[in-house]
Amino acid sequence: MTQEEYPYVNHMNILHNALELIDIDSLVSKCTDKWYNQTLCKVNDSVVRLGILHGEYHWHKHDKEDEFFFTLDGELIVDIENKESVSLGRHQGYMVPKGVVHKTRAPGKTVVLMIETAGIIPTGDS
Repeated sequence: MTQEEYPYVNHMNILHNALELIDIDSLVSKCTDKWYNQTLCKVNDSVVRLGILHGEYHWHKHDKEDEFFFTLDGELIVDIENKESVSLGRHQGYMVPKGVVHKTRAPGKTVVLMIETAGIIPTGDS
C-alpha cells in the first residue's frame, strides 16, 4: 500500500516513555491533518495510539490482532462487513476482533484512543 492509496498520517514511533505525562489536548491542538495516528506509549506487548480523525478510512482487517477504539471527543462510526454499523460517542468504546473486515468513519473532527498490539499494521493486513 502506498501513501497515495491511503494518505493517512501514521506515526508508529513511541512518543512517550514510562513515567512521562501525556497531554492529549496539546497534541490535538497542534494537529492539522485530517487522519492522524500517533503511538503514545507502549504497555507490555500493546500500544496506546491517539487518532485524530475526520473522514473515512478504507475497508481492512487485521489477521492476528484485535483492535480497541475509545472515543474521547466527537463521533466514531465503526462499519463491520455484513453487520450493522456502531456509532461511538464520547467516552464509548468498541473492540473489533482479529479477522473481522471493518472501516472507521468520523463525520466531524473526532479524537480516539486505540489499544492494539505493537506490531499491528494500521492500514490492515488485507
